[in-house]
Amino acid sequence: MIDTNHTNLDQLYKNTLDKEVLIGLYKKMLLPRLIEEKMLILLRQGRISKWFSGIGQEAISIGVTAAMHKEEYILPMHRNLGVFTTREIPLWKLFAQWQGKADGFTKGRDRSFHFGTQDYNIVGMISHLGPQLGVADGIALAQKLNNTGRATAVFTGEGGTSEGDFHEALNVASVWNLPVLFCIENNGYGLSTPTTEQYNCENLADRALGYGMESHIIDGNNIIEVYTKIAAILKDIRENPHPVLIEFKTFRRRGHEEASGTKYVPDELLKYWEQRDPLTRFEQYLLENNIITSDNVLEWSEEIKKEINDGLDTASAKALPKTTPEQELSDVFKSHHFESVAPDNSTQNLRLVDAIKDGLDASMAKYDNLVIMGQDVAEYGGVFKITDGFVAKYGRERVRNTPICESAIVEAGMGLSIAGMKAVVEMQFADFVSSGFNPIVNYLAKSYYRWNQQADVVVRMPCGAGVGAGPFHSQSNEAWFYTVPGLKIVYPSSPADAKGLLIASIEDPNPVLFFEHKALYRSVYDDVPNGYYNIELGKALTIRSGEQATIITFGAGVHWAKQLIDEEKLDIDLIDLRTLLPIDNESIITSVKKTGKVLVLTEDNLTGSVASDIAAFISEECFEFLDAPVMRLGSIDTPIPFEKGLEDNYLPKNKLKEKLKKLLNY
Repeated sequence: MIDTNHTNLDQLYKNTLDKEVLIGLYKKMLLPRLIEEKMLILLRQGRISKWFSGIGQEAISIGVTAAMHKEEYILPMHRNLGVFTTREIPLWKLFAQWQGKADGFTKGRDRSFHFGTQDYNIVGMISHLGPQLGVADGIALAQKLNNTGRATAVFTGEGGTSEGDFHEALNVASVWNLPVLFCIENNGYGLSTPTTEQYNCENLADRALGYGMESHIIDGNNIIEVYTKIAAILKDIRENPHPVLIEFKTFRRRGHEEASGTKYVPDELLKYWEQRDPLTRFEQYLLENNIITSDNVLEWSEEIKKEINDGLDTASAKALPKTTPEQELSDVFKSHHFESVAPDNSTQNLRLVDAIKDGLDASMAKYDNLVIMGQDVAEYGGVFKITDGFVAKYGRERVRNTPICESAIVEAGMGLSIAGMKAVVEMQFADFVSSGFNPIVNYLAKSYYRWNQQADVVVRMPCGAGVGAGPFHSQSNEAWFYTVPGLKIVYPSSPADAKGLLIASIEDPNPVLFFEHKALYRSVYDDVPNGYYNIELGKALTIRSGEQATIITFGAGVHWAKQLIDEEKLDIDLIDLRTLLPIDNESIITSVKKTGKVLVLTEDNLTGSVASDIAAFISEECFEFLDAPVMRLGSIDTPIPFEKGLEDNYLPKNKLKEKLKKLLNY
């Protein structure tokens, strides 16, 4: 703990700042303090639902934000009201946000500081805390690639430093020399858990050593120290891009949120930090040095209180959200006008793996703001050699090897999108996405619905069994994401489709999971058009036409069904979905109405699968047209075994003929 028990305020502050700067810092701290006092009253009155108090920590938010340039991004947390007020967001807008009004930043869809705003270059947190650290990496990467000379600041608490995202983000920032200021507000407690039970090192700043990173410990209750030291550090970061870890020593004097209280905090500890209040102590220093007067304090306080009350009146007059299911659904994705680019008449006979490489190559050539990230994707070309040769063509800045940290790299892709770029993130195997699951389902998927921030990220997912790769390299795990609104899922079966759909996925400003079946990489060939072309997402393709029944499938299932139909000369409608989200329900309904019998085929194990959802949809929408129960076929409910005989037993391919016969004979 920093010894802040100074009786001599001149010695404490060691001021070198002009009078105008000192007064400005004081007024910047006074504003959030008075807002907070008002919010506590409103909370008791039931006019806001929750409040996370930053009383006693204002010097950190104000000092950091005042030291930054307005065009630089800041990623704050619950207790950083001073970030928002120092960036001069209109108070009525903040109040409308906290009251859930339609004119708030999230239209009532999220609360408190869970929002961002491009107008003020602020990116708010999500409740999972850690992901914003990797997002800051992505924003900083964009600044570095574009030579803007800007830094990025991101906040976390001492509790958040225990999350894996913290360590991944610091490692990536250090390896890539990113201009990021990592700010830890060490305020004593993670909810009720004291620091002694959270980590076993003297200072969190010491962790920077393990990442080869510069670090500093700063008295977080000393506004002059925060402002002057951070300003100097930021100047250095801008001139010589590199990450810096700051540990601010401070204290949380109120509950984690107001309802939790502070009974777990010893009274003497509360009194100790109350005496070190950053606002009242700084005010005393300014009064003693005749920089301000008591009349000034009274006048400014009254002006701010009026501004607060006026803002509250404005916000209170704003309407609560009124919506419809159609409106809500339309706001899940950023609107994207698909402009069809027709394929070239000239073709090459390519494998699936080569067509995907062609699609990536064409997109990299079209979008100079597109960055590819993943393990071993640079000179090595990725484990499947899809990006082989890309470094020579596009450079290591845009084709980036990453540490083994799926979570931070997905987050960095989000950060690139926030800063106006595009990202393709390669999962070495789709199975490994579990290590990056949180930012995909909670950050990429929800950002546009929450605060209109697109996630222009494609996550490539080499998936599927049939190659003897065992339980951790063989899953067809599209169902993990199928229930998450805000994600698009693409799963091609042919080389020509794979290229056109990948290009369209990269064009789309929304997050897309692009599944690539490994067993098809080098076994399936197709005449693939040369050059740049796209295929609209959400459009199924009828591979075979018939009257007896319908088979609905995707990925490897298309080839299993096609082989059986051709060998047995069956009169079957075979629909390749190609895109699972958005799904082409119209094509499904049209085919089922025509044939009256349907089999939904998936490589995934059947329980909880996409096939099960499609079957339920058909039963509900097409019941009167059915001549047989909707049938499903998928893999058995076990992990995927390694040995070929066991793997064949797991997969549904060898059961397809019998299942289809049962359907046709019903």
